[in-house]
Amino acid sequence: MNIALIIAGGSGNRMGQDIPKQFMHVDGSPIIIHTMLRFQCHPDIDAIAVVCLHGWETVLQSYANQFNVTKLKWIFPGGNSGMESIHNGIYGLKDAGCADEDLVLIHDAVRPLLSQDIISSNIAICKAYGYAITGIKCREAVLESHDGFHTKTSISRDTLIRTQTPQTFRLQCIINVHERAKQKGIVDSVSSCTLVAELEDDIEMHIVPGSEINIKVTTVEDLEILKALMHTTKDEWLK
Repeated sequence: MNIALIIAGGSGNRMGQDIPKQFMHVDGSPIIIHTMLRFQCHPDIDAIAVVCLHGWETVLQSYANQFNVTKLKWIFPGGNSGMESIHNGIYGLKDAGCADEDLVLIHDAVRPLLSQDIISSNIAICKAYGYAITGIKCREAVLESHDGFHTKTSISRDTLIRTQTPQTFRLQCIINVHERAKQKGIVDSVSSCTLVAELEDDIEMHIVPGSEINIKVTTVEDLEILKALMHTTKDEWLK
C-alpha cells in the first residue's frame, strides 16, 4: 500500500491563534482538510493516517466525514514534538497490520497546496531507490548567525537544499531509523530526513523536486500567502 501519514500533532503556538493552525478555516474548510483532499484525490494513495493533536480527534473525524475523505483509515495520538508524532504514526501503522514494504508518505498537515505530481514522484522515487525527500534548491544568499542578530560567515547556496514534505520511506525502513535514534538518545531531530542523515551515513536520500507553492503555514503571514495562492491561476501565456 501507499499510505499518506499526515502529521497534525502540533498546537500551533507560533501562529498565536485560539485554535491549532491545522484546523483554521480557509476557503470554507480547515487547512488539514485541504491537505487530506490532495491525497484523497490521488489514484495511487490507498489510505490516509493522521497523527492528531490530543482532544481534536473527534473534530478531525467529523470533518473527514463532512468532506468525504473516505481514505482516512487511522487516527493516532500526537506527541510532544514532531519527531515523537512521526514515531507514534509509524508504530501505529505497524500495529494496525501495515506491511514492512508499504510506502509511507510523511507530510505536514499545514502544507495544503501539495501537487499531484509531487505525490507521484515521491512514490516512484521511493519505489526505485528506497527513499524520497521533497526539496528545492536554495535561491537566497545564506549567512550563518548564532544569535539571530550578528553574522560574519556566509554559506554557499550551491549545495543547499530546502526540504519540504512529503518525505517517503518504506515502513520498516523508517521504523528502523527511529529504533536507532532511540538507542542513541536522539529525541528532537527536526524531520525524518535529518534523522536519517544523522544515523545512516551510507545511505543516499534521493531528492524529489518540490515547489515554492508547497508552503508550510506557520505564521499569520504564511496564512495570507496561502489565501492568495488559492485564488491565483497561472497566466496562459507563461511557459
